[in-house]
Formats: sequence, C-alpha cells, structure tokens
Amino acid sequence: MPAALGFVTIALFLLLTMTRRVSVLVALVVLPVLAALAGGFAGELGGMVLDGLSKVAPTGIMIAFAVLYFSLMVDAGLFDPLIRGLLRLAKGDPMRVTVATAVLTLCVALDGDGASTFLITVSALLPVYRKLGMSPLVLSGVVCLGAGVMNMIPWGGPTVRAMAALKLESSDVFTPVLPAMGFGIAWVLVASWLIGRRERRRLGALTGPGVETAAGEPAPATAPTLGDDPVPATAPAPGDGPGAVRVAAPAPRRLTVFNLLLTVVLLVALVLEVMPLPVLFVLGFAVALLVNHPTWEQQQALLDRHAKNVVLVTTMIFAAGVFTGVLTGTGMIDDMAEALVSVIPDSVGGHLPILVAVTGMPLSLVFTPDAYYFGVLPVLAETAQGFGTDPAEVARAAVLGQMTTGFPLSPLTAATFILVGMSGVQLGEHQRFIFRWAFATTLVMTAGAVLTGALSL
Repeated sequence: MPAALGFVTIALFLLLTMTRRVSVLVALVVLPVLAALAGGFAGELGGMVLDGLSKVAPTGIMIAFAVLYFSLMVDAGLFDPLIRGLLRLAKGDPMRVTVATAVLTLCVALDGDGASTFLITVSALLPVYRKLGMSPLVLSGVVCLGAGVMNMIPWGGPTVRAMAALKLESSDVFTPVLPAMGFGIAWVLVASWLIGRRERRRLGALTGPGVETAAGEPAPATAPTLGDDPVPATAPAPGDGPGAVRVAAPAPRRLTVFNLLLTVVLLVALVLEVMPLPVLFVLGFAVALLVNHPTWEQQQALLDRHAKNVVLVTTMIFAAGVFTGVLTGTGMIDDMAEALVSVIPDSVGGHLPILVAVTGMPLSLVFTPDAYYFGVLPVLAETAQGFGTDPAEVARAAVLGQMTTGFPLSPLTAATFILVGMSGVQLGEHQRFIFRWAFATTLVMTAGAVLTGALSL
C-alpha cells in the first residue's frame, strides 16, 4: 500500500506540474498530505511534516542569504567585466554564448555544490541572455547539463553517498569512471553547441519589427557587435515581467576590488568547509551589505528590492521539505525501493549495473539523494552480488545517472529550485526542454564506462 501510494503521488506530481495544472508549491504540499491521509497516517502527519521542514531548514537559510549575497554583487556590477568578456568572445553569437555557458558552468561546478554553481552562473549570465534576446530555458538547460556531469566529483553528493552507503573508497567508485566523466564533459560541449545553433536559427528568424523573442524582448535587427558592452544590470527576479532588466549604478573601483576579494574568500571557505554553508553566507552577506550599503535606508532598499526573489525560491525549498518528509515518514520511499528491486527478473540480474546506470537519471525524479543511495543502492548492490557482480560496479553505475545528470531536474532536490527560480522559468518547462539532453548524457557516460571497463555488459 505505501509503495503504491508513493508511485501514485510522484506520478500525479509530475503530471500536474509538467502540464501546469497547479503550481509546484501547491503540488509539493497538497499531494503528499492527501496521500498520507489516504494511507491512514493522519495522526503522524504533523510530526512527519515538521521533520521534513527541519531537514531542509539549513538549506533554506543558506539559499536565502546566498540569493541576497549574489543579488547584491550583481547590483554592484561585480560580474559586469565577465559579462563584457563573454559578449566579446561570443561576438553576439547565441551559439557561442551557449557554449561559453557550458564552459563556465563546468569550471564553477568544481566546488561540488550545486546551489552555489547555479547562483554564480545564472547571476552572471542572465543579463547576457536578456541582452541578446535568448531564451532563459537555454540558460537553465545548459547549466543543468554542465553541473550534472561535474556532480560526479568525489566531494560531490552522489559519489560521497555511494561510498558511504557501501563502505567503498574513491578509488573503487570515482577513479574507474573518470574517463566516462570525460565522455560526459565532451557531450555537454557538443550538446551546448547544438542547442546554441538551434537558438541562433530561432533568433535569426525573428528579424521583423515588433516580433518578440522567447525572453519577451524585441528581436534585435542585428547581433551586437564586438565592441558592444552590456548595460550594467541586475539579474531579474523570477517574478519580474518578461524581459525585465534592472539597471544598476556602477560601483566605485575600491568597492569592486573589495567585493571580488570577499567573494573569492567566501568561495574558498565554501570549498574548504571552514564553517557550515548557511553560516558562511549569513556572515558574507552581512559584511557585504554593511560595506556596500552603509546606511539603514540603503540596506532596507536592497532588501525590499530582492525580497520577492528570496521568497519565491525559499518557499519552494520548504515545500519540498514537506514532500520528502511525508514520503519518508510514511515509509513510501522504502517500500518503493523494495518494489522496484522485486520486479527485476533473473535474466537481467547479470546486467544489473547497466540497468542501474540507464534508469538512474529518470529515478532521480522519484527518489531523494539520501533515499536512493542509502535506501535503494544497498538493496541493488546486494542483489547484484547474488548474481556475481561486484557491488563497487553497481555504485559506479548509480553515480553515472542518479542525481548526477538528474539532480538539476528533480523536484526533490532543493538546488533545482534555485536554478529555475533565478532563471525565471517554470520547472515543467525546464524539464521538458532539457530532459532528453540530460538522459543522453547518462547514455553517453554509460557507453564510455563500458568501453573503458568501468562497467561490464
């Protein structure tokens, strides 16, 4: 019964949100509550919801202050040189901008934290996309692909969880799939080139006056020239009108230097985990706000300006906490894992690693990272061992798909709502746009793993 309720809840969530019948926030809260009531868990519902909320609270706090921090930095013009450099390199070509987006994401994602990757890349690049009239779905999609592949690094979430769940070392899990990760990076660059070429053709067709681009702006008659500089602007909040760009006054040079040094120190501290991430962003924002906006009036004005941005993103995260709290507390997640394993026929047992790799990405839409790696993966590894397969091979397969190319698409991952929220796109639109490209990434890496011997057929 709990397994059936869980599958029905997930299916209804995906159906309602992807068809835009209800908002993601409503679906995240209402559907699991209804499922819990239907399953007879009414008496335990309050505790399960509070447990889910408490688990996402640190993430919600971190994201609230991270959004405020990077919004302040965008207002101050910290990313303007990067924007100008990208435009000069791209020469106003949407295809080159798209490839540059992939390269920047692959570099920034080395810190292993999806939330900070999305905050930095979207804040820096959204004004470029707005200026060129490019669709924000291209931005969220390409960032999704790059961050997904880089999530395989040993200090990233999937690999750490896989090693912990099966008590393995990095040499058992990550090192063998490093060549496959190279295949994935190459595919992301190819995919971004193909997506960018398609976006170039779309914008090229919008040449008449009065025709609007997907971003809601009039299509430029000609592409910006090499010497064109973007207008210093802040990233529009998700609730802004189509094509909205808020112009910001350039900061004095001394403030720009200070902001750059503060941001570098913050990022280094994040990578080294000097303090918990929420604490680092709280302190970083407080210092940045005091230095850049020393008066009470200036500080209040900045908070008022970005309040909608913070609320839209953080409410999604807490709603996701309700969703995962109820599904975990009712036992739906555990029963769903057992149900999936029970349907595996003996004839495919020897090929279980390939099956795990291929199905991992779609399953990231159903299971949270903890539920998959600490609930599903041990059962899969034990099953595979019964067929004579090394559990480490199953761990590698899981890392190739589940929460690697799937995490920037999953509604069960808080970072997903940062990406779609700051890009100003709907979750369902984002999923429809990039799902096939992300699934292709999993297939390419799986093929690479087979060719290099990390996985056996």
